[in-house]
Amino acid sequence: MGEWVPDVLGDEFQQLTLPMKADAEGEVVATLVRALPHPSPWWRLHDRRPLADVDVLYVHGWSDYFFQKRLARFWTSRGARFFALDLRKYGRSLRSHQTPGYVTDLTEYDEDIAGALAARGGSAGRRLVLLGHSTGGLTLSLWASRHPDQADAVILNSPWLEFQLGAARPAIAPMVGLQARWWPKDAAPQVDLGFYTRAQNEVADPDDPMSVDLAWRPEQSMTVHVAWLHAILQGHRAVSAGLGIPVPVCVLLSARTAVPTRWSDELTRADSVLVVDDIARAALKLGPSVTVERIDGALHDVFLSRREAREDAYARLDRWVRGWAAGLSD
Repeated sequence: MGEWVPDVLGDEFQQLTLPMKADAEGEVVATLVRALPHPSPWWRLHDRRPLADVDVLYVHGWSDYFFQKRLARFWTSRGARFFALDLRKYGRSLRSHQTPGYVTDLTEYDEDIAGALAARGGSAGRRLVLLGHSTGGLTLSLWASRHPDQADAVILNSPWLEFQLGAARPAIAPMVGLQARWWPKDAAPQVDLGFYTRAQNEVADPDDPMSVDLAWRPEQSMTVHVAWLHAILQGHRAVSAGLGIPVPVCVLLSARTAVPTRWSDELTRADSVLVVDDIARAALKLGPSVTVERIDGALHDVFLSRREAREDAYARLDRWVRGWAAGLSD
């Protein structure tokens, strides 16, 4: 394993390249990012760090990578160690010979996650919180179900738990599966007019700006390939059947969906990617202890919403995390 080196996000962060087994496209790596918190006056005033024994592992969504400093600081300010994983063929892990984001089975990410957990260092006796956004939320939900003794909590930010045409999924999946078998890298139909990116830019906080690398997070989504879509649909099928995640789960969602057929201000106050009511219903299939938080005015990434909705999301997350931590200490 290599060494931790400075990360593109600046002095608060370092990154570690994790070599993986090669696949049909050649060399494969994942990249783990860790936050390096400054001493917090909040800790000194209260003389306690409520999450001092907690490690957080964040996994991004489709056509994305980790860049959310604000999210990392939420956790480190409470004493947790924060790690973010750029999965193979995304962001820091994308190599020139690779098809961006391309896998044929979501279990391929088990190697990335195992490498990230092993690289944390000093993890004995520490609790693990999994934190996933969108496709990352689906990936971590499936992983937590297959590894029931690994995580202590799962937190999902607008997880992609059901296909946008959920009622049609049983009919669509076999056709996609057949095409994936014979023409795995064919492009699947999709329409992305760049409105989601525009919405994020419209609500960006000038007092706390975020810098995004458009090579890693393009304004319009990366090409969706049929074999990857088949893997996603198989994941949705597993969620629909019930995952039985044994630990508490918190799902944060926008209060409403807006269909992005044309630009309007509504797209700055709603999820324009997923059908949030369907996701809320699917979330109840994750396990026996699921909390669903619906946030008025939130975008698809609730932590990138306009200030009011974003602060509401963080307040709800803080409330849930404090309750979870207190319950474990009783």
